[in-house]
Amino acid sequence: MFKIICIGKIKEKYLQEAIEEYQKRISKYTKLEIIELPDYNYDIKKTIKEESDNIMKVLNKNDYNILLDINGSLLSSVELSDKINNILINNSNITFIIGGSFGVSDEIKNMVNYKLSFSKMTFPHQLFRVILLEQIYRSFKIINHEEYHK
Repeated sequence: MFKIICIGKIKEKYLQEAIEEYQKRISKYTKLEIIELPDYNYDIKKTIKEESDNIMKVLNKNDYNILLDINGSLLSSVELSDKINNILINNSNITFIIGGSFGVSDEIKNMVNYKLSFSKMTFPHQLFRVILLEQIYRSFKIINHEEYHK
């Protein structure tokens, strides 16, 4: 099972439709749960604390937890599919964490199994959810030696 824990709701209809499409495609390979948590707009320190506390409430420490972090490891799509395939040998649950716009607490950074970066660029959180889902779908296509456009 794959979980995506993310801060904030998707507001744009076109992004909701893209997310629904990738959820449908991924369902061929695994169960997928998206957990949306509220975002806050306090000062940076308080916002990080509130959002991170909410993440910790739904985070299962027995899952293989991957934090999406600009300072994480950069992988190609093939490398990500290899990583996912290797994780699934020993752990059937993978959770991806997309923090809020100010990031997450050091507690979360220190307890995750892996930190992954898609780029040194900053992406809008709502759009990034679509990008992550597309890469999860692409990973399953690669793992299963299925054709997928490049």
